[in-house]
Amino acid sequence: MTKYSLWLICLFVSVRIGLAQEYPITAVPLSNVRVQSGFWYDWMEKARTVTIPHAFQKFTEYGKFDNFAVAGGLKKGTFNGIRFDESDVYKVMEGAAYSLQNRYDPKLDRYLDSLITLIGAAQEPDGYLYTIRTIFKDSTGLKDWIAGPYRYSFENGSHELYNVGHLYEAAIAHFQATGKRAFLDIAIKNANHLVKTIGPKPGQLVVVPGHEEIEIALVKLYRVTGNKRYVDLARFMVDMRGRSDKRPLFLDAHNLGPAYFQDHKPVVQQTEAVGHAVRAQYLYAGLTDLAALQNDQAIREAVMKIWQDATTRKQYVTGGVGARENGEAFDDPYVLPNDAAYAETCAAVANLLWNHRLFLLTGDAKYMDVFERVLYNGFLGGVSLEGNKFFYVNPMSSNGKRDFGNGEPAKRSPWFGVNCCPSNVARLLPSLPGYIYALRNNELFVNLFTDSQTEVTMNGTAVTIQQQTQYPWEGAIKLGVSPKKAIAFPVLIRIPGWARNHPMPGDLYRYATARPTGVKLTVNGQTVPVVLENGYAKLFRTWKPGDVVTLTLDMPIREVLANEKVKADQGKVSIERGPVVYCAEGVDNDGKALSLTHATNQSYSPEYRKELLGGVMILKTAGSKPMTLIPYYAWNNRGATEMTVWFGQLAK
Repeated sequence: MTKYSLWLICLFVSVRIGLAQEYPITAVPLSNVRVQSGFWYDWMEKARTVTIPHAFQKFTEYGKFDNFAVAGGLKKGTFNGIRFDESDVYKVMEGAAYSLQNRYDPKLDRYLDSLITLIGAAQEPDGYLYTIRTIFKDSTGLKDWIAGPYRYSFENGSHELYNVGHLYEAAIAHFQATGKRAFLDIAIKNANHLVKTIGPKPGQLVVVPGHEEIEIALVKLYRVTGNKRYVDLARFMVDMRGRSDKRPLFLDAHNLGPAYFQDHKPVVQQTEAVGHAVRAQYLYAGLTDLAALQNDQAIREAVMKIWQDATTRKQYVTGGVGARENGEAFDDPYVLPNDAAYAETCAAVANLLWNHRLFLLTGDAKYMDVFERVLYNGFLGGVSLEGNKFFYVNPMSSNGKRDFGNGEPAKRSPWFGVNCCPSNVARLLPSLPGYIYALRNNELFVNLFTDSQTEVTMNGTAVTIQQQTQYPWEGAIKLGVSPKKAIAFPVLIRIPGWARNHPMPGDLYRYATARPTGVKLTVNGQTVPVVLENGYAKLFRTWKPGDVVTLTLDMPIREVLANEKVKADQGKVSIERGPVVYCAEGVDNDGKALSLTHATNQSYSPEYRKELLGGVMILKTAGSKPMTLIPYYAWNNRGATEMTVWFGQLAK
């Protein structure tokens, strides 16, 4: 046995010992939450009836399902598309499984069964699953596809592990939705193959995933199966990052550099968000999982430092991240260009996943504040109001002509050559009920505001929670807390950062003027003091059947200023109301947006327009130069035109 092999085994054993706990907070699963009406119900229905069927149709149209059939010997043909396309099939299947949990559809259930049969046929006898290699075998021509001459040889570009990571997540969602094991068994067979193939033992491969995701998926698979080897493998892959002296050379097919892959340092030494923004945040989410599962303080400290950097120095006011188009990457601190902003939709999804995990780890509302900002703005702007056209990138301004990744000027596209963003939209929207409520021992957290109902058990007593609200357009939230019998427990309701004079954590953005906190809380009509704990209003009382909490949040229109270090936003102001960031679009302002200016303390009037853009609250100014603003997420649904989030500021 070589010293190298002995070192790897010692490291592997040392991390296996640490698996002792879970997150201190547990999300109430989406299967236990019903979203019944309102803003997010409409979007979830759009995903169910439009986005998911649209994606499946595109997969059929472009031959993505055929790859599984050809690999499985069910038909003759060749490989169609890009080596990582099957990951998008899995993502949409994951979204479809979530949709089944929200609203059962027997036709969709049968359709997923047919796809699972195809995927099972494509899996090789030892569990390996990567259709391009199965079709072409280990031919030298695979190098041209950045797939490598043999299994996992070009993992930085092949996406072999990235693909199956998304398979695991889809299989788990399907198992939870239907109780059927066929898809889950495919995932387990592949994971067992990886456990045998990758690791510290002689004859095993030392592999660092080029596009992270498998780390998240292995932890999820452990939670379903109880097989700790999956967590061990995730930890092994994590610990090999930045260890070029302890493993074979990491092949870089495009000469992007190790930081692009978050492979420049061991993870516990990393302090900044670097490289490809989607890969990075999938890694950071996986690291957060490991910090919780293994109570690893070194990883926890690294994750917190990276989050501080990403959130307080590298995030757009919409919550978008990954400013640099070259490499779809995080840029240097405070480099946040507006018209050249990249802010990929997938990066917004990764940001959501990461911040929710940080909430589960800490119980701090600031992570759900970021989650909310990304959700309503940086993420939602990536899909059209119809649910069947998409943005790959999400800039802060547009001249109406810039190519946004679809070969046409500033126009949403029904699909892309690289279709990761539409498929990520398809899986995120149906999963939203799982982010609304959470439990810590006998504490109930209310994180998101939308019409919904759930039943939780507190100290052995069933408690029905019923939420009613017109959020995000109105700030009144009615929360019914109705136990089967009187019982005492705390309810913690998030008071959004925007309602506490903090648009986002840190000093990257601030409100131009501070305002008194407009937060009112009543129980059964009686005013109660707002006692904050980590950003949550804590109500600890004995609850009785029929109790009602009402939270009222003032929604003034706020002027947002960026840190002076953000050169692109110097002398400019952004406008928001509640959790919604606003923009000006040329179609509402005589064809112009980029030249519009904002006077200090400019007065705006909110007006709800049911017939406009699916029903939105617009903001209007009066006077000689009237201006109309719409929610940022709704722009570019009426054709290509100028748009801006930031306005030149004039003295009034």
